[in-house]
Amino acid sequence: MKFEHAATIAAPIDSVWHFLMDVPAVAKCAPGVESVEPLDNDKYRGTLKVRVGPISLALQGDVFITDRDPVSRKAQMRADAADRRAGGAVKAVMSLSLTEPTPGSTDLHMDTDAQVLGRIGEFGQPIIRKKAQDMTNQFIENLRKAIAERAAGAAP
Repeated sequence: MKFEHAATIAAPIDSVWHFLMDVPAVAKCAPGVESVEPLDNDKYRGTLKVRVGPISLALQGDVFITDRDPVSRKAQMRADAADRRAGGAVKAVMSLSLTEPTPGSTDLHMDTDAQVLGRIGEFGQPIIRKKAQDMTNQFIENLRKAIAERAAGAAP
């Protein structure tokens, strides 16, 4: 399944870029993330609890930053997670890019290619797409708030 999301964040591109490259900070913006721990420079392990239809999942897995270009403000990440109890897994590759159409305003574009396997995948694309859209909308709102709070904390 492929997903595309775009959002405008009221912050300078440098602030948004640095925040997005701080995986533990970004993870706090994602609904359902319970833990994230760094394993090395570009690899993290975490747990995400989510409910899809009647099934509650505790997905445990790894996130890898596979490519980052601070000059063009583009990055790519890969996530591999599974819930052994419910018998499901998610594998995803996400690309993100930032542009600054006006000073102090950043456009975020995310493309995700996800494979949903096992019991989770049995719900079909409409239910999974709806859940992914809801989670992404909440993530973007949380991201906006977190970046604004970080900027407010940095202000003299």
